[in-house]
Amino acid sequence: MPHPKRPSPTPANSFPPGSILGLLAERTQLDFELEFFGKVLTTVPDFADVLRAQACNLTMKGRLQDGLAVDRQLVTVRPHDPTARYNLACRYALLKQREKALTALRQAVELGYRDFEFMLEDHDLDSIRKDPRFRKLVKEYKGH
Repeated sequence: MPHPKRPSPTPANSFPPGSILGLLAERTQLDFELEFFGKVLTTVPDFADVLRAQACNLTMKGRLQDGLAVDRQLVTVRPHDPTARYNLACRYALLKQREKALTALRQAVELGYRDFEFMLEDHDLDSIRKDPRFRKLVKEYKGH
């Protein structure tokens, strides 16, 4: 039995200019999440899962400094979370703040972060990967 044909998505420009539907159609999922999570964080500023998502979304949008600020906030909310420290290291590395990136990465590993395979391939860490301290850190903890 053939499946019914689905209607093709409606392009944003088929709605009247300035209409609510037109404005919604122009927005990306990322834009929606940035606004939505931003509103959630004004009400619940220590919502760790939302902080993590918001930092990632800000970074994807190219707003690295804003993503870093949210990562710093997340680390204060979850000081013993190795993934929060790892993400903080990534944000510092993307901003070419190598010393801070290496410090945060060491803290992540000391807190239990152990996905070394990902760490060795994560493009966020490209700016520190050739640093001898990065290689030493991986070598020091990879066997544990």
